[in-house]
Amino acid sequence: MTTSLVLPCYNPAPNWELNVSGCFAQVCNAIGEKAELIIVVDGTEGTVSKESLAYLKQTIPDLTIVQYEKNRGKGFALREGIKIAKGDIIIYTDIDFPYTIESICNIHNGLAANQYDAGIGVKNEAYYAKVPAIRRFISSFLRALIRIFLSMPITDTQCGLKGFKREVAPVFLSTTIDRYLFDLEFVRMCFKAKTYRLKAIPVQLNENVTFRKMNYRILLPEMVNFLKLLLR
Repeated sequence: MTTSLVLPCYNPAPNWELNVSGCFAQVCNAIGEKAELIIVVDGTEGTVSKESLAYLKQTIPDLTIVQYEKNRGKGFALREGIKIAKGDIIIYTDIDFPYTIESICNIHNGLAANQYDAGIGVKNEAYYAKVPAIRRFISSFLRALIRIFLSMPITDTQCGLKGFKREVAPVFLSTTIDRYLFDLEFVRMCFKAKTYRLKAIPVQLNENVTFRKMNYRILLPEMVNFLKLLLR
Protein backbone atom coordinates (compact mmCIF):
# COMPACT_ATOMS: atom_id res chain seq x y z
CA MET A 1 0.00 0.00 0.00
CA THR A 2 1.17 3.53 -0.76
CA THR A 3 0.99 6.40 1.70
CA SER A 4 0.36 10.13 1.40
CA LEU A 5 1.23 12.54 4.20
CA VAL A 6 -0.53 15.91 4.07
CA LEU A 7 0.75 18.91 6.03
CA PRO A 8 -1.06 22.26 6.21
CA CYS A 9 1.41 25.12 6.56
CA TYR A 10 0.75 28.63 7.87
CA ASN A 11 3.37 30.87 9.51
CA PRO A 12 5.64 28.00 10.57
CA ALA A 13 8.51 28.42 13.04
CA PRO A 14 12.02 29.32 11.81
CA ASN A 15 13.89 26.45 10.14
CA TRP A 16 10.64 24.55 9.77
CA GLU A 17 11.82 23.09 6.47
CA LEU A 18 14.73 21.32 8.20
CA ASN A 19 12.35 19.74 10.69
CA VAL A 20 9.92 18.64 7.97
CA SER A 21 12.69 17.06 5.90
CA GLY A 22 14.12 15.18 8.89
CA CYS A 23 10.78 14.01 10.29
CA PHE A 24 9.48 12.92 6.90
CA ALA A 25 12.60 10.81 6.36
CA GLN A 26 12.03 9.19 9.77
CA VAL A 27 8.39 8.43 8.89
CA CYS A 28 9.38 6.78 5.60
CA ASN A 29 12.06 4.74 7.36
CA ALA A 30 9.66 3.67 10.13
CA ILE A 31 6.87 2.53 7.79
CA GLY A 32 9.38 0.87 5.47
CA GLU A 33 8.34 2.62 2.27
CA LYS A 34 8.69 5.82 0.34
CA ALA A 35 5.72 8.10 0.83
CA GLU A 36 4.18 11.03 -0.96
CA LEU A 37 4.42 14.37 0.86
CA ILE A 38 1.93 17.16 0.18
CA ILE A 39 2.48 20.56 1.78
CA VAL A 40 -0.35 23.06 1.51
CA VAL A 41 0.81 26.66 2.04
CA ASP A 42 -2.32 28.19 3.56
CA GLY A 43 -1.79 31.81 2.53
CA THR A 44 1.33 33.06 0.75
CA GLU A 45 1.27 36.27 2.81
CA GLY A 46 2.67 34.23 5.71
CA THR A 47 6.28 33.46 6.59
CA VAL A 48 6.96 30.68 4.07
CA SER A 49 9.94 31.70 1.95
CA LYS A 50 10.79 30.57 -1.56
CA GLU A 51 14.15 29.38 -0.21
CA SER A 52 12.44 27.05 2.30
CA LEU A 53 10.28 25.50 -0.40
CA ALA A 54 13.28 25.17 -2.74
CA TYR A 55 15.18 23.29 -0.02
CA LEU A 56 12.32 20.85 0.44
CA LYS A 57 12.03 20.28 -3.31
CA GLN A 58 15.73 19.40 -3.38
CA THR A 59 15.63 17.01 -0.41
CA ILE A 60 12.25 15.30 -0.93
CA PRO A 61 11.78 13.79 -4.40
CA ASP A 62 8.08 12.96 -4.14
CA LEU A 63 6.90 16.36 -2.93
CA THR A 64 3.87 18.33 -4.04
CA ILE A 65 3.40 21.93 -2.90
CA VAL A 66 0.01 23.61 -3.07
CA GLN A 67 -0.16 27.37 -2.56
CA TYR A 68 -2.82 30.04 -2.58
CA GLU A 69 -2.71 33.67 -1.58
CA LYS A 70 -5.21 34.10 1.27
CA ASN A 71 -5.24 32.14 4.54
CA ARG A 72 -8.36 29.97 4.55
CA GLY A 73 -7.91 27.74 7.60
CA LYS A 74 -6.57 24.28 8.34
CA GLY A 75 -9.68 22.42 7.23
CA PHE A 76 -9.67 24.15 3.83
CA ALA A 77 -5.94 23.53 3.43
CA LEU A 78 -6.29 19.83 4.18
CA ARG A 79 -9.10 19.42 1.67
CA GLU A 80 -6.87 21.02 -0.97
CA GLY A 81 -4.13 18.51 -0.19
CA ILE A 82 -6.25 15.41 0.28
CA LYS A 83 -8.08 15.85 -3.00
CA ILE A 84 -4.81 15.36 -4.91
CA ALA A 85 -3.34 12.66 -2.64
CA LYS A 86 -2.50 9.45 -4.50
CA GLY A 87 -1.88 7.13 -1.54
CA ASP A 88 -3.95 4.14 -0.45
CA ILE A 89 -3.43 5.50 3.07
CA ILE A 90 -3.74 9.23 3.78
CA ILE A 91 -2.39 10.72 7.00
CA TYR A 92 -2.43 14.33 8.08
CA THR A 93 -0.67 16.13 10.89
CA ASP A 94 0.73 19.58 11.67
CA ILE A 95 3.70 21.17 9.92
CA ASP A 96 5.83 21.06 13.10
CA PHE A 97 5.34 17.30 13.56
CA PRO A 98 4.23 17.69 17.20
CA TYR A 99 3.51 13.97 17.62
CA THR A 100 6.07 11.21 17.86
CA ILE A 101 7.02 9.20 14.79
CA GLU A 102 5.77 6.15 16.68
CA SER A 103 2.32 7.74 16.96
CA ILE A 104 2.20 8.33 13.20
CA CYS A 105 3.35 4.78 12.53
CA ASN A 106 0.77 3.28 14.89
CA ILE A 107 -2.02 4.85 12.87
CA HIS A 108 -0.41 3.87 9.58
CA ASN A 109 0.25 0.28 10.57
CA GLY A 110 -3.31 -0.29 11.77
CA LEU A 111 -4.64 0.96 8.46
CA ALA A 112 -2.17 -1.12 6.47
CA ALA A 113 -3.21 -4.22 8.47
CA ASN A 114 -6.89 -3.47 7.74
CA GLN A 115 -7.70 -3.15 11.45
CA TYR A 116 -9.85 -0.06 10.82
CA ASP A 117 -10.76 2.39 8.05
CA ALA A 118 -9.89 5.57 9.96
CA GLY A 119 -7.50 6.02 12.87
CA ILE A 120 -8.41 8.99 15.06
CA GLY A 121 -5.56 10.25 17.22
CA VAL A 122 -6.64 10.91 20.80
CA LYS A 123 -4.70 12.67 23.55
CA ASN A 124 -3.73 11.08 26.86
CA GLU A 125 -3.15 12.65 30.29
CA ALA A 126 0.55 13.19 29.57
CA TYR A 127 -0.48 15.32 26.58
CA TYR A 128 -2.72 17.57 28.66
CA ALA A 129 0.06 18.08 31.19
CA LYS A 130 1.97 19.99 28.50
CA VAL A 131 -0.99 22.01 27.25
CA PRO A 132 -1.73 25.58 28.47
CA ALA A 133 -4.65 25.74 30.93
CA ILE A 134 -6.97 27.63 28.57
CA ARG A 135 -6.48 24.99 25.87
CA ARG A 136 -7.23 22.23 28.40
CA PHE A 137 -10.45 24.00 29.34
CA ILE A 138 -11.56 24.48 25.73
CA SER A 139 -10.78 20.84 24.93
CA SER A 140 -12.64 19.54 28.00
CA PHE A 141 -15.61 21.80 27.30
CA LEU A 142 -15.86 20.65 23.69
CA ARG A 143 -15.60 17.00 24.68
CA ALA A 144 -18.44 17.51 27.14
CA LEU A 145 -20.57 19.10 24.41
CA ILE A 146 -19.84 16.20 22.06
CA ARG A 147 -20.67 13.63 24.73
CA ILE A 148 -23.94 15.33 25.72
CA PHE A 149 -25.30 16.52 22.38
CA LEU A 150 -23.72 14.33 19.69
CA SER A 151 -23.39 11.00 21.56
CA MET A 152 -20.31 9.90 19.63
CA PRO A 153 -18.07 7.02 20.80
CA ILE A 154 -15.02 9.27 20.28
CA THR A 155 -15.24 12.66 21.97
CA ASP A 156 -11.62 13.74 21.49
CA THR A 157 -11.92 14.82 17.88
CA GLN A 158 -9.47 17.74 17.74
CA CYS A 159 -6.13 15.93 17.89
CA GLY A 160 -4.03 17.01 14.91
CA LEU A 161 -3.11 13.51 13.78
CA LYS A 162 -5.49 11.32 11.81
CA GLY A 163 -5.25 8.74 9.06
CA PHE A 164 -7.68 6.93 6.84
CA LYS A 165 -7.96 4.67 3.84
CA ARG A 166 -8.46 6.18 0.41
CA GLU A 167 -12.12 5.16 0.34
CA VAL A 168 -12.77 7.45 3.33
CA ALA A 169 -11.28 10.50 1.57
CA PRO A 170 -14.61 11.52 -0.03
CA VAL A 171 -16.05 11.94 3.46
CA PHE A 172 -13.28 14.36 4.39
CA LEU A 173 -13.65 16.20 1.09
CA SER A 174 -17.36 16.70 1.75
CA THR A 175 -16.67 18.61 4.98
CA THR A 176 -17.40 22.34 4.86
CA ILE A 177 -15.83 23.83 8.01
CA ASP A 178 -12.55 25.61 7.29
CA ARG A 179 -11.15 26.11 10.77
CA TYR A 180 -11.16 24.56 14.26
CA LEU A 181 -14.13 22.18 14.10
CA PHE A 182 -13.40 20.56 10.74
CA ASP A 183 -12.05 17.52 12.65
CA LEU A 184 -15.30 17.12 14.54
CA GLU A 185 -17.29 17.45 11.32
CA PHE A 186 -15.18 14.74 9.67
CA VAL A 187 -15.40 12.26 12.56
CA ARG A 188 -19.13 12.81 12.96
CA MET A 189 -19.77 12.26 9.25
CA CYS A 190 -17.80 9.01 9.39
CA PHE A 191 -19.90 7.76 12.31
CA LYS A 192 -23.16 8.84 10.67
CA ALA A 193 -22.25 6.98 7.48
CA LYS A 194 -22.23 3.71 9.50
CA THR A 195 -20.04 2.04 6.89
CA TYR A 196 -16.58 2.82 8.22
CA ARG A 197 -14.62 1.31 11.08
CA LEU A 198 -13.17 4.03 13.29
CA LYS A 199 -10.70 3.49 16.08
CA ALA A 200 -9.29 5.88 18.68
CA ILE A 201 -5.48 5.68 18.68
CA PRO A 202 -3.60 7.18 21.67
CA VAL A 203 -0.84 9.55 20.57
CA GLN A 204 2.13 11.13 22.31
CA LEU A 205 3.62 14.59 21.95
CA ASN A 206 7.29 15.14 21.23
CA GLU A 207 9.28 16.40 24.20
CA ASN A 208 10.24 19.70 22.57
CA VAL A 209 6.82 20.66 21.21
CA THR A 210 5.68 24.26 21.67
CA PHE A 211 2.09 25.47 21.35
CA ARG A 212 1.27 28.47 19.22
CA LYS A 213 -0.97 31.13 20.66
CA MET A 214 -4.59 30.33 19.90
CA ASN A 215 -6.71 32.90 18.10
CA TYR A 216 -9.71 33.08 20.43
CA ARG A 217 -11.68 35.16 17.94
CA ILE A 218 -12.52 31.93 16.13
CA LEU A 219 -14.43 30.52 19.12
CA LEU A 220 -17.72 32.32 18.47
CA PRO A 221 -17.88 31.35 14.77
CA GLU A 222 -16.97 27.79 15.75
CA MET A 223 -19.83 27.64 18.26
CA VAL A 224 -22.10 28.56 15.36
CA ASN A 225 -20.54 25.72 13.38
CA PHE A 226 -21.17 23.36 16.30
CA LEU A 227 -24.85 24.33 16.29
CA LYS A 228 -25.01 23.68 12.56
CA LEU A 229 -23.53 20.22 13.10
CA LEU A 230 -26.04 19.56 15.85
CA LEU A 231 -28.96 20.48 13.60
CA ARG A 232 -27.66 18.71 10.51
